[in-house]
Amino acid sequence: MAWVDLFDRLIEERLPDLRVERDADMKKYTSFHIGGSARRMVFPHSEADVAAVTEVCAQAGVSYYVIGKGSNLLVSDAGLDYVLINMTGMDAASLGEDFRLYAQAGALLSRIAVLAQGAGYAGLAFAHGIPGSVGGAVMMNAGAYGGEMRQVVERVTALYPDGVRTLSGEQLHFAYRRSVFMEEPAVILSAVFRLKAGDPETIRAEMDDYMARRKASQPLEYPSAGSTFKRPEGHYAGTMIDQCGLKGAAVGGAEVSTKHAGFIINKNHATFSDVVELIGVVQDTVYRTFGVELEPEVRIIE
Repeated sequence: MAWVDLFDRLIEERLPDLRVERDADMKKYTSFHIGGSARRMVFPHSEADVAAVTEVCAQAGVSYYVIGKGSNLLVSDAGLDYVLINMTGMDAASLGEDFRLYAQAGALLSRIAVLAQGAGYAGLAFAHGIPGSVGGAVMMNAGAYGGEMRQVVERVTALYPDGVRTLSGEQLHFAYRRSVFMEEPAVILSAVFRLKAGDPETIRAEMDDYMARRKASQPLEYPSAGSTFKRPEGHYAGTMIDQCGLKGAAVGGAEVSTKHAGFIINKNHATFSDVVELIGVVQDTVYRTFGVELEPEVRIIE
């Protein structure tokens, strides 16, 4: 029996109300608007749903990959022969005492930043313009304008193969664009943020300033996955790429943005191969020029 047949049968038996999309078009689920179809995509609404789906995947002998808004993903045009767990249905967020904010993994960063701002909870303004969700942001320690998740995450609840665990901020081993979840087989379920008192109008002004700076400096008018490369120690990727004369360099429909060299954009119906090849061109050129190896920040999945 093919894994999809067994998976479908088990899901129907255990989670008959779960939304399941067959051959999900990944162009619709990634900000790059690139990718083939995922054989199955499921949309859990609770921790119990997530646990049941992972158990069904194990029984069906199929791998799974967890996504949120897909704002940092480059997906193969050949498609994905496994299960995508889409966490966007788990998007609850609420305010707590002592300037704490609780959010499920699928909650948008922009939304929780506005929630915090309205209550006078300071510390999340930097996250307002990051086009992702809590789970992905925690996993990669997302940040901008001097702020990072490690500065505000107090604890995270995640599903491991042996059950649900809650990890403190210290246990997450945050580093630049890294956390423990990049090495451990866990599904982030929710996070608690510890913020501080602030003036709502001041926080709003800070958020507006960050958004204006993003619009002025980043190619938001084109599909992309944000910054394509991580910042090398002691350098700035975009600056080196610019100094190599690579602004506007293109492979097929993929292009190094003329507005910000740190972004590869989907200029004109780019394919997965276009972007991967252009990433390689940039890496090779920068290494030959500066002796610096650029590591992709975008997560490439096949």
